[in-house]
Amino acid sequence: MIDVDAYCRELEAYLCRKNDGHLIRITGPAFERVVAWAHQGIPLKVAEAGIDRYFERYYRKGPRRRPVRIDFCEADVLDAFDDWRRALGIAGVVPDAAGGPDVEEPGPGAGRSRRSLASQIERALSRLTVVRGSDKAGPAIDAALDAAVRALDALQPEAAHARGEARDALLLRVAVVDAGLVAAAIAALSEGARAEIEHEADAELAPFRQRMTAEAYAQSRRAAIDRLVRLHFGLPTIQ
Repeated sequence: MIDVDAYCRELEAYLCRKNDGHLIRITGPAFERVVAWAHQGIPLKVAEAGIDRYFERYYRKGPRRRPVRIDFCEADVLDAFDDWRRALGIAGVVPDAAGGPDVEEPGPGAGRSRRSLASQIERALSRLTVVRGSDKAGPAIDAALDAAVRALDALQPEAAHARGEARDALLLRVAVVDAGLVAAAIAALSEGARAEIEHEADAELAPFRQRMTAEAYAQSRRAAIDRLVRLHFGLPTIQ
């Protein structure tokens, strides 16, 4: 079970840091809203990612005028949670055939506007270039980063004009590049970092565990570990 008080304190502290040290207490209706996030099983880092989304949009509007309250961030937190569920394959609840509890099952992603493949690759290359120039990824995956950049750069000319089956084939090649980069990142983890990431993945999925089949849980756990490895090294999702 999520420690609701600790969850609220962590988000209050995170919001304080985002507000440049201005402490906005999470009390009253705001506290009830955050408690509802905890009861929905929204992982702390996912809630923080939603807060980040709000602040990114807020900064684009110009100089900030006043500290942000947590309730302003709710729509972005819920969107980030939807994205997290979709990425991990936790998309819906279906009745168990044996008459037991409802079971979480992977489902189709929600319909969204699809960016062109060329723009996806261009965006991934930009982010990988930033990662290569930072010290977050470290030398352990430098070779894998270089290989991913070279592979994607070679795909760009084809991506601009690919349609239908040609586009699908390119997507598979992009997926291979993405999987190779994540595999190299996982291999570069220390034993301690790997154990910490696996523990965090289990904690994120804990609120949903009893409603998932063993197969669905294993699939979601792998996706959760991949996501946390990306965060650990600052890697983008290429596809």
